[in-house]
Amino acid sequence: MLRVAGLRTEIATGTAVVVAVDGATFAIAKGETFALVGESGCGKSVTALSVMRLLPDNARVGGGVIEIDGTDIVALPEARMRDLRGRRVGIVFQEPATSLDPVMTVGAQVVETIERHTPRRGAAARQCAVDWLRRVGIPEPERRFHSYPFELSGGQKQRVMIAVALAAEPELLIADEPTTALDVTIQAQILDLLRELQAENGMALLLITHDLAIVAQMAHRIALMYAGQVVETAAASVFFSRPLHPYARGLFGALPDMAKRGQTLEAIPGAVPALDRSFTACRFADRCFAVRPDCRMGEPELIPIEDGHEVRCVRYRANAQSSGAAPWDTPIAGWDDGDPRVQVGSATTLIPAPSRAAGERRDEDAGHRNIAPLLEVVDYRVHFPVRTTGHWVTTHGIAKAVDGVSFRLDAGRTLALVGESGCGKTTTGKAILQLLRGKARIAGQARLDGEDLGSMSADALRRARRDMQIVFQDPHASLNPRMRVAEILEEGLLALRPEIDAAERRARTEALMEIVGLRSDARFRYPHEFSGGQRQRIAIARALAVDPRLIICDEPTSALDVSVQAQILNLLRRLQQERGIAYLFITHNFGVVEYLADEVAVMTAGRIVEAGPTQELIEHPQDPYTRTLLASVPRVRKPY
Repeated sequence: MLRVAGLRTEIATGTAVVVAVDGATFAIAKGETFALVGESGCGKSVTALSVMRLLPDNARVGGGVIEIDGTDIVALPEARMRDLRGRRVGIVFQEPATSLDPVMTVGAQVVETIERHTPRRGAAARQCAVDWLRRVGIPEPERRFHSYPFELSGGQKQRVMIAVALAAEPELLIADEPTTALDVTIQAQILDLLRELQAENGMALLLITHDLAIVAQMAHRIALMYAGQVVETAAASVFFSRPLHPYARGLFGALPDMAKRGQTLEAIPGAVPALDRSFTACRFADRCFAVRPDCRMGEPELIPIEDGHEVRCVRYRANAQSSGAAPWDTPIAGWDDGDPRVQVGSATTLIPAPSRAAGERRDEDAGHRNIAPLLEVVDYRVHFPVRTTGHWVTTHGIAKAVDGVSFRLDAGRTLALVGESGCGKTTTGKAILQLLRGKARIAGQARLDGEDLGSMSADALRRARRDMQIVFQDPHASLNPRMRVAEILEEGLLALRPEIDAAERRARTEALMEIVGLRSDARFRYPHEFSGGQRQRIAIARALAVDPRLIICDEPTSALDVSVQAQILNLLRRLQQERGIAYLFITHNFGVVEYLADEVAVMTAGRIVEAGPTQELIEHPQDPYTRTLLASVPRVRKPY
């Protein structure tokens, strides 16, 4: 169905040419799922955009072949590409907030695809669109048909994007992080739908993701990318039982789970190298624990091992004909030299830990909770008026987004709030921080250090914001596109910490960039110049800038690959130990919950239906909804 050979994609910047994809080669058969896996910035999404001929104006395919059913599309006229896109090849973009038209209803956007690429028109097309919205898990699809994207949650927007891509039933679907913003139950539903379409229509699927559990569940074959190159290809069963490249081994070591609670995750140090230069050595050498001198003597080639298993590593040159090359039970020499448990962000010393009043921190030695919690939420309710527009705006009901939620969070503790998309998790977090004042009817109390945030004056609330910050779910929407990263990171300091001078602000921004795994010189760039995962790291750095005591983390690692996720989790855990920061962690990633959370609260339809210590709730769930949620969690069997 799809053949890519020697693909080279170049992006012209003001000063250099970035080779985002360098020599990628793979093929996908009808009915097959092929997964592209790798870190943010390694070239996965650019590969997808190259295949779709949707590259920005400053980018081009500089070499190689892209064939769909034997037709080379690199030289295809744009008029023919418009017929091919949507009908034969569909795509689910990584960020639905930027892919959906904000001035069109979601139903109209699904209808647009149906009428452009199928014979259905009018009422038939509208009914088909409603059916697709229902199939991807949109609640009340007849009503949501008339909603605009801003009226939907992040997960619901992602489902609409999937409906748009699938509405014409394409022969090849390119899915770029299709389940990133989805909770586990809807994720399972979407994956089942994709498998169903594959079985019915023989649809091929190019799956781009950093979620190894999804890959293990869906993929037939895998290509692991790093710094624009494919470094390992294999059948999925082979990759998960015997990965060969040191980078693959690092990814497996970085996965969080219950067994690693209290330990530092084995994060891969450093970051993907800049691709605006030529390489004369292995691109992974500077981050590899198994590096040796010949790794720096030219770029390694892809070495065939057996049955389609290839690896780009000099260690396998001598074993290229051996089916038993470097199995997992034979350690790679040098792999264990040094401690792989890297502490990310040594420059945090540039950000002094704030002083704490007596009794603020949890007494670790005594092992008991504070008498006075840092955050206490009591019978919290957030209701939105349901309005219709026409000649007059009328209110005809109330949407109970949060309906009687109560919990407490001590300093130095982590409470995970989990549940399906649209259940009220994000609304709870925003309402606690008083970001919904004037937009919703809020009842109950959210107390910070015993003071009710809802009754605070504007000046008092501004002072309180020094102690509480939020990492939003969608970094693209929460970062100002007209500000450079340095300005974004300094904005909070200027507003909330005016006593800090310019030199210290600059030092902090440099330190924060290193803390979240980005090069310090990247602070002079704009948000659009980063990948989705890199933008999320910037959002986390911004939240950390003012030394808060409480951070509400709304899916902070959903857009991150497992290596960077491990770096961020290590960072959050260490800051919590050093400074007593409390986290309200809103997530659908149960691996992260098992590793980081002290307690878990399960939420559905605006209410908490079950709460308790993490291990007890995960191993012995009581509520039927909790059991359903946990049964939908994909798991990856680690090869060690």
